Amino acid sequence: MSNPDDTEPVSPLDTEGSDAQEGKAPLDVINIVQRGNLKALETTLRRQWRMGQNIVLCWSADERGLLVILVPHYFLGNYCAAADTPSGAVEDNESFVRALISGKRRKTRDEFFEVSRRLDISPTFIKLDTALAEEPPVLEAVEQVIKRYGLSYVESRAVFLIDIVDFSLHTPFEQASQLNSLSYSLNSAYNKLLAQHIEINFARTSTGDGYYVWNRDLGSAANQDLFLFMCLVVADNATAQAASRGKTVPVIRTGYHIGGHYELYLAEGVNPSVFSYIVGDVTIELARMLDLAQPNQLLVGEFHCEQAGVESSTVKSITAVPATSFVRACDRKLHTLHGIPLAGKTIDVMACRFTEGMEKDGQMRPRRFRIVDKHRLSHFVYNLQIEIEQEGKKLLLGLPAEQLPGRAVSDGKTEEPSPPGEAPSAEDLIDDLSGLLKKNTVRTIVEE
Repeated sequence: MSNPDDTEPVSPLDTEGSDAQEGKAPLDVINIVQRGNLKALETTLRRQWRMGQNIVLCWSADERGLLVILVPHYFLGNYCAAADTPSGAVEDNESFVRALISGKRRKTRDEFFEVSRRLDISPTFIKLDTALAEEPPVLEAVEQVIKRYGLSYVESRAVFLIDIVDFSLHTPFEQASQLNSLSYSLNSAYNKLLAQHIEINFARTSTGDGYYVWNRDLGSAANQDLFLFMCLVVADNATAQAASRGKTVPVIRTGYHIGGHYELYLAEGVNPSVFSYIVGDVTIELARMLDLAQPNQLLVGEFHCEQAGVESSTVKSITAVPATSFVRACDRKLHTLHGIPLAGKTIDVMACRFTEGMEKDGQMRPRRFRIVDKHRLSHFVYNLQIEIEQEGKKLLLGLPAEQLPGRAVSDGKTEEPSPPGEAPSAEDLIDDLSGLLKKNTVRTIVEE
């Protein structure tokens, strides 16, 4: 019987044609000596990784190879939640860990040993036949390998969630057909955008009855491109649904949000998976947002992000903008989708907007809705509407204003307290318990 540690590792460097690669380094510009270094690094890390028992936090170059910090998979959780650590120190530890596993993992020698001292973890030395070349493709390839055997944190990234309505009520064949239809809409929208010179380096993971979708690239431009991608996916699904028979094309509800998350590669057999998975604030918010969403509804969460359209390689936005400004900027870019074919007809005009309402001061502003989830936590969202014109005909996507909930109105009733000293009756106790259970399970969506 062979030892699992002797199995040849499946490396992202071996899957050059895969769409699962993030920031893939062009291997044709890496010489054969450095490719050998990368292979040796992959093999050694895989052995130290031990099918997910350990994770890599950071690395630093060495003239004879490189240094890495490896910790057990439970180490970071314990480090951030030590029972004998003051609350302020716990928050400081969490900030330190998030910064450590964000962005590039390479550290200078001084930074590397400072991390080692703070975590009280001895570095691990990995010997290579020759020193790593200080060339961008080589260093990027090392970063890919390190991240694949570690855990990453992304502070701000756009993600959208497509959820199939009443998925569990369909037959297994219908469920498979609907998931396949959604997958096709994603691939079709990708190809159509690519024809317009907009490349979405998208990734997706299944939720069972839908998909989380995100752009592997980061930044305001990447977030904006993902928004356009979502609009085209929803439009493709709507036209397919109108032309289909039976229940092979799903009725969906969709949410878009920007927030932080962790990214990891789960163990698949003796190797880490090629596909990454994300979990964190942004995915939790999306799930709560769509929990009470209606069929065909499009929701956008309340967030602040970098100003779309002003980021460059040398200049970044200083002031974060709200979701309302972000969507207006995306609307101005929808003209790039004009001319794209949709159900045999080209898109002549495409626009998006939040549903608006009249405020007390007489001004029209986007209507904001508050969702209270099963944990009685509040989430704020906006209702998105998309309008498409094709050869004089209009296609409206999203929920119209008349189908949206209004503001909560008090009925004016007040409960009379029991007279002092009088014990509550059995009926009162049952009513109180019933009311308590209702309060604990209440889920509502109302306009703010």
